[in-house]
Amino acid sequence: MRRSLFFAVTALGLLAAPPVAAQNGDGALPRIFFDCEGPNCNSEYYRTEIDWVNWVRDRQDADLHVIVTSQNTGAGGREYQLDILGVGAHEGYEDQVRYSSLPTDTERESLDGITGTLGIAFARFANEAGIRGLVEVMGRRSAPAEAGVVSAEEVEDPWNLWVFRLNGSANFDGEDTRENTRINSWVSANRVSPTWKINLFANVNYSHRRIEITDEPDFTDERTDYSFTQTVAYTLAEHWSVGFRSEVRRMVSANQDFRAEFSPAIEYSFFPYEDATRRAFTVYYQVGAAYRDYIEETIFGELSETRWEQSLEVEFSQRQPWGEAGLTVRGSHFLHDLDLYNVNLQGDIDFRIVRGFSVNARGNVGWVNDQIYLSGEDATSAEELLDLVRRGQSFTYGMQVGFSLQFGSIYNNVVNNRFGGGGGGGGGGR
Repeated sequence: MRRSLFFAVTALGLLAAPPVAAQNGDGALPRIFFDCEGPNCNSEYYRTEIDWVNWVRDRQDADLHVIVTSQNTGAGGREYQLDILGVGAHEGYEDQVRYSSLPTDTERESLDGITGTLGIAFARFANEAGIRGLVEVMGRRSAPAEAGVVSAEEVEDPWNLWVFRLNGSANFDGEDTRENTRINSWVSANRVSPTWKINLFANVNYSHRRIEITDEPDFTDERTDYSFTQTVAYTLAEHWSVGFRSEVRRMVSANQDFRAEFSPAIEYSFFPYEDATRRAFTVYYQVGAAYRDYIEETIFGELSETRWEQSLEVEFSQRQPWGEAGLTVRGSHFLHDLDLYNVNLQGDIDFRIVRGFSVNARGNVGWVNDQIYLSGEDATSAEELLDLVRRGQSFTYGMQVGFSLQFGSIYNNVVNNRFGGGGGGGGGGR
């Protein structure tokens, strides 16, 4: 939902609704299960501002299941998609609203915008469900009479949809036996339209590290890395996109003094792209050449080389009332030697089994046989311990499993911010 629409309609129930509870009884207030991950998923704020509904802890106790997903906009803001799904007696009810924040918005402004959008969605449900007296609707607020939603093509933009960002940071820390210096800077330029997506990014990172070692000379490491990457995508058809990725980079840890790569790419989406925040099933293919100039001679005896490589990535993800799941499979290999390959499989699932009980699992496994850039020189013990250089690997893995169990009161309305940052938990190490 556009900002102009938020200003155009305001639910008075956002201000207060104690009389409604008295009028309809506690059971008449809509019960809301809030399901959100990512930026601005501040459930305490929404529960405080929207106190004319009942917030519950479990989906089975709700009238509405609110799923909030989001994605970056071309201007650097964020578009939030709110899917409103009926539960129980309201099974089958569906609504969807959107809110777009600006890149200059403070966190409070974004939270207020999402709050207003939630209020409008709840008001629409109350009207359809026949809940009387819950909210009233007033006219425009702080908006001219001609305000409305317009497309990007209708906007007079002197920047032609280009957005630029510049960032820099410096960090210094240490003690008697060690010192660290890190200086990072980056700049980006992005342009996103319904037809084109252009991302340009450049960064420079400098680091200096000194560590005193007993009975040995001090260990020092100083390095400068940089990169310049470009991604260009063009909307070819409803489910097809084409483009390319390229980069110029220096990576000391990967033994590469200079690297330049250009890879045309094509992507097919089985679902419409506008559904990507709730469900996505894409196949992405790219092929291209990369030139590498090495700092030290590689394990294959090369000081520089140009190699062609192709990769295929299949990604499936979805977020549904039962939870969320995702699976990504990626494979690549060099064209001059098919035995030089890399295959990676990663997935995650968060599944609600019964009331108040859910399980989750995340894992990845990879087979690595494409590290042509590895130095032929042996790494020092300090470089190995501090993970300063890439080392030969043939297999990688990771696994995490867990569960969540909650019981007790079904309501989640009350917010108490006292001692918000105090205590610090168990106090270990004091």
